[in-house]
Formats: sequence, structure tokens, C-alpha cells
Amino acid sequence: MNERLLKIHRADKVTATLQGIPHLIALIEAAGWPIWFIIIASVIGLAIIGERWWSLREGIVMPRNLLAQTIQEYRQNNVSPQMLSRLAKGSPLGQVFAAGLRNAKSPPEIIKDAIEESGRTVAIELERFLTTLGTIAAISPLLGLFGTVVGMIEIFGSQTPQGGNPLVLAHGISIALYNTAFGLVVAVPAMIFYRHFRAKVDVMLVDMEMQAIKLVEIIHGERM
Repeated sequence: MNERLLKIHRADKVTATLQGIPHLIALIEAAGWPIWFIIIASVIGLAIIGERWWSLREGIVMPRNLLAQTIQEYRQNNVSPQMLSRLAKGSPLGQVFAAGLRNAKSPPEIIKDAIEESGRTVAIELERFLTTLGTIAAISPLLGLFGTVVGMIEIFGSQTPQGGNPLVLAHGISIALYNTAFGLVVAVPAMIFYRHFRAKVDVMLVDMEMQAIKLVEIIHGERM
């Protein structure tokens, strides 16, 4: 009995969703052509959020135990081209380690400079698309305001000298304001994820720098 009620409930939810699609399409059409700028911005924003969410996973950027494995391999076989190639291609943290190990026989200052230079390159890669996401978060409310202004101009421009139906005017204004609402709906999640990803990248870069410094100190016998 419970399974049957659950199936009925699910069927009702699907039906309600399908019935809401024509209403949403009609709402988009009524909001006017400016709404399409917001829709395009939302699609781009969702794509960036999904891509960064996948690419900034800690297991991909900073594999666990990579420092310990690198130190062990260095102590056993020293630096080899195969080791450097594997680190450079494996992960962003591996790229930083590879930059330091290429200069393992150089003074610590040169190694740290190589690590910092590689870290800047890695930072650019980790921050990829975040500027675009921040831009979407900033301009979406403006696009919504633009759509509302265009809608209001069309509404008042269609009024005759004798006036018009107040109900029709009120309905037109409410439709125009949907542009502002859609713009805010896009801007708020975009800003939240933009801040989240920026903070996550900053934390990762600091952690990578600390691990790289530890690797340099171990190479030169300053730390066990």
C-alpha cells in the first residue's frame, strides 16, 4: 500500500512539473527579449560551476600522500626524468614538486624561486573561468534591471492619451519585473560559488606552498 501511494505521489510530482513547463515558457516569452541575455548567462554560469566543482577536487589538485611518496622515491632513486615527467603530468601539486626537483642540486633560494614561478602558473590554472563567473554574478542584476527598463518603456509607450486599463498596466509591470527577479536568481548562486571557489583556491595554494617548502628543506637536509 505504501509503495502504491509513493508511486502515485511521484506521478503527481512529474505531472505538476510537466504542467509547469508551458507556464515557464510563457513567462519567458512575456518577459521579452532581454531575458535571453540572463538565460545565456545562467547557462554559462552553471557550466563553469560544474567544471570548477569537478576540477578543484582535492584528490585531483593535491593527491594525498604525494609528498611522502615523492620524498621516498627521491631518497631511493634520486631525481630521474621519468619521475619528473610523472609528477608534472599527474597533478598541479606534482607540477610544483617537479619544478623544485629539477633544481635539486641548486641552492635553496633558486629552488624556492622555481617553485614560486611554477606556483604562479598553477594558480592561473586553478583560477581558470573564475573571473567569468564573478562577472556573471556582477552583471546579472544589471541585465535584469535592463530588461525591466525595456519592459517599462514598452508598457508606457503602448498607453494611449486617453489612458489604459489599470489591470493590464499592472500585469505588464509585474511581467517586466520578472527580469529583475531572474537576474537576482542567477546572480546570487553565481556569487556564492565564486566566493567559495576563490577561497578554496587560496587555501590550496597556501597548502601547496607549505608542502613544497617542506620538500626543499628535506632535499637539503634541513628537515628529516
